[in-house]
Amino acid sequence: MTELIKMPAEAKEIIKNKRTGKIYASKADFDNDVADPNTDTTVDDFRQDLEIKVTRVSMGAKTKE
Repeated sequence: MTELIKMPAEAKEIIKNKRTGKIYASKADFDNDVADPNTDTTVDDFRQDLEIKVTRVSMGAKTKE
């Protein structure tokens, strides 16, 4: 049986306007921009990315003792 190793990682959600490149603090902020009649932002401009940072990587092989 293979032993799974847990690695510490951090996930960060990025909400972005794919046309302008503007990054929003939250989906609600993006929705407010869409609702604002003073901007030309539409729901089609929505982009959501997930960035995963692994804080430790081991390249060695682990054997059972």
